[in-house]
Amino acid sequence: MSWDEINAIGDNSDIREVDQKRDDLSRLTLRVFGSEDGQKLLQWLRDMYVNVPIAVPGTDPSHAFFAEGQRTVVRDIEVRISQAKKI
Repeated sequence: MSWDEINAIGDNSDIREVDQKRDDLSRLTLRVFGSEDGQKLLQWLRDMYVNVPIAVPGTDPSHAFFAEGQRTVVRDIEVRISQAKKI
């Protein structure tokens, strides 16, 4: 769920506008990361932020929260790509 969707809760505005914005963003994400270069960049993001340990012995525990935030951004990109392919 995006902030636009959360902000629209209880609002009398047309939810279709929020849905359209979400779909547009998903399509944009697919266009950017759908190219060969985009796939290389996405793989680099996975290698740097997803396919690494979150908690490393000897580091401050707050590092795990920071690392999980980075992973969440990459996962959000992947989810938007997947959604765009279904539209």
